[in-house]
Amino acid sequence: MSAISTAILTTPNASRYLQQLCKHFAHKLPTEFTPEAGFIDFSMGRCTLAAQGETLTLTATAPDAESRARLEDVVARHLVRFAFREDLSITWTA
Repeated sequence: MSAISTAILTTPNASRYLQQLCKHFAHKLPTEFTPEAGFIDFSMGRCTLAAQGETLTLTATAPDAESRARLEDVVARHLVRFAFREDLSITWTA
């Protein structure tokens, strides 16, 4: 059974951050993306991203809660770094 969580963020840069995250991780991990949707396959699970207008939706899927927590942490830390001009609050909901 998979452990799944979602974070929904409001930002005028939703598509930009989706692409930036995917491009960053594409150097090391299997990644596919368009301006509206993408995924990144980490060793501990998958992060699926969707940008629609000013909404960025992140979904973390992992085999267990511990792996999901690690995945959430990695994605959130990178996103906050990319969005340093904004005060993004990332809250994951299982």
